[in-house]
Amino acid sequence: MLNKIAFAIGPLEVHWYGIILGTAALVGLLLAIQEGKRFRISPDFFMDLVLIGLPSAIVGARIYYVAFQWSDYKNNLAEIFMIWHGGIAIYGALIGALVGGYFYIRAKGYSFWRIVDICAPGLIVGQAIGRWGNFMNQEAHGGPVGEAFLRNTLHLPNFIVNQMNIEGIYYHPAFLYESVWNLLGLLFLLWLRRRPFLRSGELFFSYFIWYSVGRFFIEGVRTDSLDFIGPTWLASFMNVLWSPMTIVFEPGVLTYGGNVRFSQLLALLIVIAAIIIIVIRRKKGYASEHYADPIVSTKASAASANSQEELDTKGADYDSNRTV
Repeated sequence: MLNKIAFAIGPLEVHWYGIILGTAALVGLLLAIQEGKRFRISPDFFMDLVLIGLPSAIVGARIYYVAFQWSDYKNNLAEIFMIWHGGIAIYGALIGALVGGYFYIRAKGYSFWRIVDICAPGLIVGQAIGRWGNFMNQEAHGGPVGEAFLRNTLHLPNFIVNQMNIEGIYYHPAFLYESVWNLLGLLFLLWLRRRPFLRSGELFFSYFIWYSVGRFFIEGVRTDSLDFIGPTWLASFMNVLWSPMTIVFEPGVLTYGGNVRFSQLLALLIVIAAIIIIVIRRKKGYASEHYADPIVSTKASAASANSQEELDTKGADYDSNRTV
């Protein structure tokens, strides 16, 4: 088992989980800055966006988890704020980051859809890297599996196989499945954003579609999913959709006694909603801009117009005085 603590400075312990998440945020930021240069957007804009998005993501991730596990917190409200005890959800993080980012983007006068398009590759690569924090903590794994499957079927290196040995039992490296899926998604998004047919907002929705498809199938392997007791028809429908995975994987145990996984259901709804929104935005003309079109801040335009007006006024005054 790898040591979760990277180093210590006196009583202060720095965990690999935090270092990996910080690296994930940095790589995502650099991707956004690089693409933003194509549209002449200042790097400072994206740096400030991260400073707002990260705290919003943490708050959203915690609220999402606590909302679905309220029975564990209702009698101990102080525990809600102890995030170091575990209990955050990626979908909640995305919701929180988008809410915080929306107000900042609009305050700067930019189109929300144009900016989140630029950020989409950074989000998915950040998730791909961030999952290795789960690896270091031996969490977000799948159900029990034989050592031979990890070594001989998946041909994983020793450091991954050994880390998947938790108290003498080997588990599916679900973190790795999702990390690889997200890296493939990054390549797809980088290819897609150079297509001439792509409209504003569609790269962002494509990110959600790609991530959610992978999350739906990978979530079924995990043993720590938030779940609930849903209608029998819904549980059966979800199982049928997931059934192709049974060729290779056994479904993970539902830990909390439900029959439907929250993340799987949400992933399915996101895919359906994203496709519908893309179609509606095109039909209604809401996505008239293409991804490659210039991005202009309304605030910058207003400032430029005011400056031009001042120059025109000064020019008129100069001409008037010259005439006199």
